[in-house]
Amino acid sequence: MAFLNENQLNEMGFGSIGKNVLISEKASFYNPSKIFIGNNVRIDDYCILSTSEKGIYIGSYIHISCFASLIGAEKITIGDFTCISGRVSIYSSNDDYTGIGMTGPMVPIEYRKVQNEPITIGRHVIIGAGSVVLPGVKVADGVAVGALSLINKSLDPFSIYVGCPAKFIKKRKDNLLLFEKKLNKQTIP
Repeated sequence: MAFLNENQLNEMGFGSIGKNVLISEKASFYNPSKIFIGNNVRIDDYCILSTSEKGIYIGSYIHISCFASLIGAEKITIGDFTCISGRVSIYSSNDDYTGIGMTGPMVPIEYRKVQNEPITIGRHVIIGAGSVVLPGVKVADGVAVGALSLINKSLDPFSIYVGCPAKFIKKRKDNLLLFEKKLNKQTIP
């Protein structure tokens, strides 16, 4: 995987970009001036980040794995120390499927019924491969979501969820908060 160099990253025109950012040359960005990226972030091959004026806000110590997509007309926020696994799809916009409106971006908006709601993914979250996050969801700090899960409602802190739709399995340990404190002590000059 080839990553863009610092000059290439600056030429992309991101709203802001931190230090130690690794972005694949094969990732795609739409409206990059509304994409804000923290420090220590890696975005792998074939990821798509597409936003409106509302923006995508990516914290620090983030990994967005191959083929992941963050798409929609509403704001998407990803908290620090979060991992978005391969083929995860995060949608802040979604067409209605019941037939009360037509679907697809090539149909004029007055004939469509689109749900646009912000998505917030907290700190220390991991979302397993192939999962889908729908508009309006808030994934609280410390949540772990198993692979191939559908996240269609907000999730409680430090919990593990699996399934379609995602269901609570058990509480998640919070030891990672101690590691965060140790890491912060090491990285403060």
